[in-house]
Amino acid sequence: MMLRILAGLSATTLALGAAAPAKAQFFFKSPDLRGPVVDGTEPGMIAQPLPGATPNELKAALAWNLRAALNVAALQCQFAPMLMTLPNYNKLLKDHAVELDKQYDVLEAYFKRVNKTPKAGQTALDQYGTRVYSSYSTVMAQLTFCQTAGEISHMAVFTPRGSFTTLAQERLRQMRNSLVLAGEQRFYHGFHVPAPAMPRFDDVCWRRDQWQPKKCGALNWPPA
Repeated sequence: MMLRILAGLSATTLALGAAAPAKAQFFFKSPDLRGPVVDGTEPGMIAQPLPGATPNELKAALAWNLRAALNVAALQCQFAPMLMTLPNYNKLLKDHAVELDKQYDVLEAYFKRVNKTPKAGQTALDQYGTRVYSSYSTVMAQLTFCQTAGEISHMAVFTPRGSFTTLAQERLRQMRNSLVLAGEQRFYHGFHVPAPAMPRFDDVCWRRDQWQPKKCGALNWPPA
């Protein structure tokens, strides 16, 4: 009977663990940073602009934006190893290498097409890459950025090969939203505890270290 009870408890524990896996959290309730699917033509900076780009070129840019974001996170978020941004990034590079190489070739072809010489195209591509990486650097919003990157890098590891670009379309807006400072959503941290009023310390209120209520009123110390 005892063995059956222990077996039942073990099965229940495993089932609960499978239904609600633990994940790293910085907040009791995290800000909801999700957003609609993107295609690269949205106003605002979802991805660096590519004037005259085709839909396929825009998709390639989205894939490389997400790759850059997760690369930055792999470097910046090692203060929280439970997020696994570094091992997840290394894993997704291996899993999605073919797709990422293909999308890089698409981007390279775009810059060659819109510039007069191959050298100018390569220079423009290098500058584009620098701007993309720099756009994901943050200090004030580091917690939301790292937590979001941890979540998305985990998803990337389990995304089927050939679908990384689709993941970028679905999650790049969330990645961008994480760069805006946000904090705890369940508890309000802006409460104010008023400092107790201090008694007067000028000589008129004191005589031989004794408070003079006739001159300065009742002593309001210690506070109630």
